[in-house]
Amino acid sequence: MVAMSLWLQYRIAELRDSEDGAAAVEYGLLVGLIAVAIIAAVALLGTKLDEMFDFVNTKLAEVPSGTTGT
Repeated sequence: MVAMSLWLQYRIAELRDSEDGAAAVEYGLLVGLIAVAIIAAVALLGTKLDEMFDFVNTKLAEVPSGTTGT
């Protein structure tokens, strides 16, 4: 019983002193921050890209068929 208690105390101290969990949390926070940045960029630029593609589509529709552009 004493051996099990000592082993349990050793494992708890080992887990408490380990920094592996902290590194995982930091990586998780970085991934979350990158995801937020990507979502914000898509939200802000998405409308502008849609407008640009609509403009290009309109201009292409105005070009008579059979022209080579030269």
